[in-house]
Amino acid sequence: MYRLKIVFLFLALLAPSAQAQTAVVPPTAVPAAAPPATDNGMQISWEVRNRFRLFREERDFLIHSETLAGRSVLASEDALEVQSEGRGWARNTLSRLCIDLAGRVSEPCTRDGVKESYLTPADHAITMRLTGIVPVGAICAWTIDDGAGAPRQFTGDCGEPINFRAPYGRPTAVSVDVSSGTDAPQRVTDQIAVRDIFIAGLGDSIASGEGNPDRPVPLADDGFCFRSYLGGSAGQYFRPSRAGYKGSRACDTPDAFGTTMQSWLQLGAQWFNAACHRSLYSYQTRTALALATQYQHIAVTYLPLACSGATITEGLLGPLRARECLVTKTAMNCETVISPQIAELRNAISAAKRRQPERQIDLVLLSVGANDINFSGLVADVIVDKGTERALFQRAGIVGSVDDSRARMARDLPQRFRQLRDGLRPLVGGDLSRVVFVSYGNPTLLNGAPCPGGLAGFDIHPSFNADPRRLAATAGFVQNEFLPQIKNLALCSGGVLCAGNSDIMTFVDRHQAPFEDHGFCARAASDPQFDQECFSATGGSFTPDIVEGANNPMTCGRAASEFRAYLPRARWIRDANDSYFTAMTYPLAAKSAAQPSDIHDATWGVYSAVYGGAIHPTAEGHAAMADAALPAAAAVLGLGAPDATIVREPISPVQPQDKPAGVN
Repeated sequence: MYRLKIVFLFLALLAPSAQAQTAVVPPTAVPAAAPPATDNGMQISWEVRNRFRLFREERDFLIHSETLAGRSVLASEDALEVQSEGRGWARNTLSRLCIDLAGRVSEPCTRDGVKESYLTPADHAITMRLTGIVPVGAICAWTIDDGAGAPRQFTGDCGEPINFRAPYGRPTAVSVDVSSGTDAPQRVTDQIAVRDIFIAGLGDSIASGEGNPDRPVPLADDGFCFRSYLGGSAGQYFRPSRAGYKGSRACDTPDAFGTTMQSWLQLGAQWFNAACHRSLYSYQTRTALALATQYQHIAVTYLPLACSGATITEGLLGPLRARECLVTKTAMNCETVISPQIAELRNAISAAKRRQPERQIDLVLLSVGANDINFSGLVADVIVDKGTERALFQRAGIVGSVDDSRARMARDLPQRFRQLRDGLRPLVGGDLSRVVFVSYGNPTLLNGAPCPGGLAGFDIHPSFNADPRRLAATAGFVQNEFLPQIKNLALCSGGVLCAGNSDIMTFVDRHQAPFEDHGFCARAASDPQFDQECFSATGGSFTPDIVEGANNPMTCGRAASEFRAYLPRARWIRDANDSYFTAMTYPLAAKSAAQPSDIHDATWGVYSAVYGGAIHPTAEGHAAMADAALPAAAAVLGLGAPDATIVREPISPVQPQDKPAGVN
C-alpha cells in the first residue's frame, strides 16, 4: 500500500534547483533613442503608462518602478520585503492580473478602466509633458496627429501633463507651441512610437517560481498531527496547523476527502497558477517586469507558461500532470493535465497573428534540464535518512544517485535538447539567440564549498537529515558536471553539435558566483529573529511530545504565525522547514493511486514538507537571477542603456470605452 502511495511522491517533490554564471549575449545592441534636442532647451518627454501589461492596475506597476529606480532587482526585492513586513508584495497583486488563476489569458483585459486585447494591443496609454528650460507661466498649445482623422489639440499650462492613447503600429506626431509673454511662440516636435515586446517564460520549477507562493499559507500556533510510516502513537508528530482550520487536528480522528478536506485546502497558500505553481516572484516575471520599469518607451506583454516538475519531454514538448488543485471558497478544480508549453506558446502566437500579422515573439526566457536528470531523486538521496522511509523510497525508485543522474545526462539530455530546439526554432523565426537560457544556481554551497549537512532546516520531518557525504557528492556533480554540460548544450559548445550558429541560445549564468555564498545552509546575524530563535541548527526546532506539540509544536516558545516567508535572509534557497512554513502543500492533483487516505497520513507529512519548494530559490534568489538575466535580455532586444528619466503622473480619468480615448 505505501509503495503505491509513494511512487509519485518525490517525482513532484523538489523539481530542480541547481546551476551556472556568465552571460553570453549578442555582441551588439541598438542604443536607446535620445529625446530630440531643441535650440530653445525644451523637449517633449513621454512614457508608456502601466507598461507591464500583466498588471491590470497602474498602482501595482508603480510600486516596482519606484523601488527599482536606481536599484538592482535584488535590492528592490529586499526593500519590498521589509516594506511588507515579510508578508510579500505579490499577495495584493494576485487578484489584479490579466491572466486568471487557471492560467487563461483575459481577452480582453480591462486595464485601468480601458478594455484592451492582451496579446494584440491596439493602443497604449501615454503620458507626456514639456521638460527642460520651460519659461515660468508659459502656455502650451499641443497638437497630436496619429494619422487617423483630424489632429487633436489641447491648450493649457505647460506644467500640466497630457494623457492620451497612442495607436500601436504607427507613429504619432506631436508638436507643442510654447507662448510666454510678448515673445514669439516656440515650437517643439517629436514622434511617439511604442514598441510592445512579447516575452514568453518557459521551463521547470525554477522558471515557474516554485517555493514562493504569491500568498503564503497562513499558519496557526497550535499543532497538527501527522503519522509516520512506523504507525502507532510512537509514529505521530505535531507541526504547526493552518490558521482557521476547524477540523480535527489529532491523528486519532481521520479526515477523509470531503467537506473537511476542502476546508483545509481553502486555507492553503495561493499561486497565480496553482496547477504549475507559477509565482510572481519567479526570475522570469521579475526580468520582464524590470525591463518594463527601466525602458519608458516600451510595453511588455508577458506570457508565463513555465510549470513546476517539467522536463523537456513532459512539460515543454508533451503534457504534464498538474502539481496542485485550484481551490476557491466555492469550488475545487483538480485539472489533471497541463498542455505542453511549446504548444501553448504556438497557439498564443497564432491567435495574435490572426489579429496582427506582424506580431511575433520577441524573447523567450527558459530554464530546463534538471528534472531530466532526476534532480529530485538526488535531493531525496541526500535528505531522506531514516531507515524505514529510505528503504521504502529506494524500493519505489524515488531515491536517485549521482551515477544514475550522470547516465541520464549523457544518454538523454543531448537528444532532448535537439528536440527542444526543433520545437522552439519556428517560434522565434529560426533565431535561437532570442531564447535566453538562464542556468541554475547551485543550492548546496556556502563560501564556495558544500554545505556541512545535518538537521538544520530539515527537522520539519522525522526522517530528514542532510547526509554530509551524499551532499558533498551531489554538490560536486552539480557544480563540476551538470552545470558545465547545461552550458555546452545551450551554446553548442564542448562537443555538442548543432545545425548552425542560429541554434546558439543566449546563455546566462552570472548569478552562480553569488549563489555560492547563499546556499540552503547560509545563516547570518541579520536573518529574521524568528529563524534565529526557532529553527534550530541542531535539529531541535519542534517538540517531540505529542501532548505538548498539540498546543504549541515550537520549542522556542514563539508562535508559528510569527514566521515571515518574505524577509531578507542569508540563504537564497528554501530548506524543508521554509517549504512547510511557506506553502505546506497538499498536491491533490497527484495520481489517484498515490493519494493518502486522509490528511493526517504519513505521505501527506512528507508532501507538506517538500512539495512547496524545498531546495528552490527564495524570492531573493529569483531576484538575483533576474539581475543576471536583465542585461542579456536587453541586449537581445536591442534596448541599449536604461532610460535615465521617467515621467510619473497620476493616472488620467477613465475614458468612455465606446469612443477613442482623447487628450485630457
